Order: sequence, then structure tokens, then C-alpha cells
Amino acid sequence: MSPRKWAWIVFFTSSSTLICCALPILLVSLGLGAVSATLFAGFPFLVTLAQHKTWMFLGSAVVLALTGWLLYRPGRACPTDPDLAEQCGRAHLWNLRFFWVAAAVWMVGVAAAYLALPIYLWLGGE
Repeated sequence: MSPRKWAWIVFFTSSSTLICCALPILLVSLGLGAVSATLFAGFPFLVTLAQHKTWMFLGSAVVLALTGWLLYRPGRACPTDPDLAEQCGRAHLWNLRFFWVAAAVWMVGVAAAYLALPIYLWLGGE
């Protein structure tokens, strides 16, 4: 699979965790529960994603881990041609940036889906 296609898969899986779980929590926290309800009514697939969030987070974690391994694996090399080596180095740098942004998005999704309520209750929320 080409690196460009792989990058889109990583982006899709990590951002879907935000759409299903973090966005509704953020909207409700800001007092925009009606917007969240409208979002779920307008896009019914969000309900399915939210119902299966554990599998979605596990699947996206596997994709992120595989991507991390591909980016940091031993023996990764660029071509010896100077022009191709420069392009390879630039592409690798962008892939690393993209990977870490996707990992950060995934972590925000995990925090919103699994940690926000326990922390709120631990701090004395009702």
C-alpha cells in the first residue's frame, strides 16, 4: 500500500474517534446538547460508532501502532540518488508529523471517551 493511502487510513481511524466520542462530549460540556442531538439525528452512523467505541478505539490503536512501526522500523532506508534521498527524507518528515498529529487526536478521543467522566466524578462532580 502506498504511503499516501496509509496516511489517509491513519487519519480516518484517529479522527473517527473524535467524531464519535469527543465531539458530542465537548458540545454537551459547552451547553450545546441540542446541537449534539441534531448531529446524531442527522448522521445516524454516529450512534453505531458510539455503541462500538471500544472496538473502534482498539482498531485505530492497532493501525497507529502498525504505522509507528513502519515509520520507526530498523533498516528503513532512502535511495542513494541525492534528489530521491531528499524527497524521501521530506516525505518521511511529513509522515512523522502526520503520525504524531493522528496519535494526539487519538489520545484526545480516548481521554474524552474513557477518562472525562471518571475524572469529573473524582473531582467531586455530580
